[in-house]
Amino acid sequence: MNEGPSDLELRRRQFKGQMSTVNTRRQQAVCVRRAYKRYGTKSNPYVILDGLNMTVPKGCIYGLLGASGCGKTTLLNCIVGRKRLNSGELWVLGGTPGSSGSGVPGPRVGYMPQEIALYGEFTIRETLKYFGWISDMTTAEVEAKVDFFVNFLMLPDADRQVKNLSGGQQRRVSLAATLLHEPELLILDEPTVGVDPLLRNNIWNHLVEITKHGRTTVIITTHYIDETRQAHLIGLMRGGYFLAEESPERLIQQFNADSLEDVFLKLSVMQNMNKRRRSSILQSVTETIRVPEIATGAVNDAVVLDDEMGVGEISGEFGDNVSMTSRTSRRVSIAPEPAHEIHQPELPPEDKPEVFYRDYLKIVKLTHMRALIWKNFLWMWRNIPIMMFIIGLPVAQIILFSLSVGHEPVGIHLSVVNKEIDYPAEHCKQQLGCNSTRLSCNYLEYLANNYSVKLDYWATEDEARRTVEKGDSWAVIVLAHNFSDAMRSRIENGRDVPEEDLHSSTINVYQDKSNENIATYVERDLLFGFVSFLGSYLSSCDIDPVIAGLPLRWEAPIYGFGDPDFTNFAAPGVTLTIIFFMAVALTSGAMIMERNEGILERSLVNGISGTELLFSQIITQFVVMLGQTVMVIVVAFVFFGLTQEGSWWLVFAITVLAGMCGMCFGFVVSCACDNERSATYMALGSFLPIVMLCGIIWPIEAMNDYLKLVSTVLPLTQATDSLRCVLARGWGIANPVVYNGFVALTVWILLFLTISILVIKFKKG
Repeated sequence: MNEGPSDLELRRRQFKGQMSTVNTRRQQAVCVRRAYKRYGTKSNPYVILDGLNMTVPKGCIYGLLGASGCGKTTLLNCIVGRKRLNSGELWVLGGTPGSSGSGVPGPRVGYMPQEIALYGEFTIRETLKYFGWISDMTTAEVEAKVDFFVNFLMLPDADRQVKNLSGGQQRRVSLAATLLHEPELLILDEPTVGVDPLLRNNIWNHLVEITKHGRTTVIITTHYIDETRQAHLIGLMRGGYFLAEESPERLIQQFNADSLEDVFLKLSVMQNMNKRRRSSILQSVTETIRVPEIATGAVNDAVVLDDEMGVGEISGEFGDNVSMTSRTSRRVSIAPEPAHEIHQPELPPEDKPEVFYRDYLKIVKLTHMRALIWKNFLWMWRNIPIMMFIIGLPVAQIILFSLSVGHEPVGIHLSVVNKEIDYPAEHCKQQLGCNSTRLSCNYLEYLANNYSVKLDYWATEDEARRTVEKGDSWAVIVLAHNFSDAMRSRIENGRDVPEEDLHSSTINVYQDKSNENIATYVERDLLFGFVSFLGSYLSSCDIDPVIAGLPLRWEAPIYGFGDPDFTNFAAPGVTLTIIFFMAVALTSGAMIMERNEGILERSLVNGISGTELLFSQIITQFVVMLGQTVMVIVVAFVFFGLTQEGSWWLVFAITVLAGMCGMCFGFVVSCACDNERSATYMALGSFLPIVMLCGIIWPIEAMNDYLKLVSTVLPLTQATDSLRCVLARGWGIANPVVYNGFVALTVWILLFLTISILVIKFKKG
């Protein structure tokens, strides 16, 4: 802009309304003293940042210039309330960011971040509708502006999806979403990157137009230094410090430079001067470069030099990795000191609106919830393959569990050495009867026909043992050469049986017990198989088979079945674990994706609260979780017929509650972790302890006493026990074991939600 308001006029404007300002302590003291005198205490809201000072009058375009990494984006994040200052004070639109009177974050500020920060699956129209809604605009108001921005920013059809646009077009859509609701304070972080010169000129003309009447204030950062010639004020920033703050034309004139780039280079050289060389170089610099003075002549702008080499010396072209930390070392100015020090005044009081009691009861804003829920469901609809995978994955997991876990092993090879016959074993077949001469053959044949074992016959014990040692067999069975005669002697003589017959009628078994589960099944088959075989033999001899039985009678069980399997024991815990951790993965993944793409931060700056974000995710993810729960329950307990003796409503309710708990834990993961890798580590780190300690795969009664205490308070321990009692025992909600599961899950849900809200509220940058 060739001709703009004078410096004096700009200085006056800053006191005629609310501003977002930062000033040097000496300059700011003068400005506040004048504001108190002319306009009263509330007319000059301002910001003070130790080590970095800046002034943005209301109704002007402020160009914030500096190389990548110098702290521009960090400063903007502080202004919009998404980062905290290590020291200093911040004053934006009538108060500190986050206070009730500042309007920041909120619709009074428009923020365009460096990232695209848009949903690629949304169309241009849907994108503008979402950002319009969260800025308290109606659908009609948004639709009225869609065509204007499409034409003004040279965008394609408004119904084209953002992901199908070029990078430059996506940035223009991002700019349109920022300008849409006409905010009082417009903050644009490099909006013209990738934009052709003609459109860049149009954007700058538009910014000049909207600030013409003082209703809008613009802070803009850019790599194109000379394009900010149209700005009213610019701040040259390097290494976390301001080198100068003045109108572009005045800077060029005062520093006798051809362009703003030349001004920046000269100031950078001055900043890098070493203390040891300052006395010789400073004189030559000050002789050739005149530092600009404020129009009022009250005090000179301060261009600072650091006492020690390295404080202002930053690696890289102009420095990077700069944070808004306080600089405690003494700073030396090349400008003359004022005649006397001016006392730093107190900050003006904040413009706090009247607050009613009902305002404290408004946890969420209905218009915001509408926009967030609509956005979440629209994203799901545009990603149907992903959602089908998310819903189908728990079903696939429960199918795999039902097919693979808890069933009896089949095809177990046993090596047999039957000394009662001559090898090979084909000569062993014989009909079972009271006069059988080869009871060993009858017993082995009974095993092969009624149990899932395969018998391999060997001539010697050494050969059979080698099969076990090589892993080809799970046990060696050895029967004596007079087994049949000794067994009949044992039955006929009872307590008077000769000792040699007692030993000969004993079957010797040598097992491989490296796998306890298979070894247990082998022991069961051999034991119960022999008892059953002997009972059949006694019956054929008209002898009561009870004589061969154990002196224990297993009556019909009170709960469960006479031959229980591990599948029914593990099914309740596995079902809850699948739903719980699928909810963790889905929720944490969605939140982290939004944050990493900048959408979460952008929504928070527009006034969306952390509570609204959480509740909107709860509603949408709850719908997904309902589908997952119904399908898992149907597949496990209807299709595969796992034990279910209780109320279907209780089964459904506790499974859904476990999913809710997982969803809230996912919020904690996404809030606590900064990237997908950290979230994955946290989720995996919690998976194994929950599976091992919650009684899912092994009873907690078998655990270490100290681990039992830990297990008791874990989220799924009480819930697993509760669901197991409903499924296997048919207990109702009145039973303490059942309702304890509901209580435990509810407590963990509230705890996770509270942690998530607190982390979102206090974790800023």
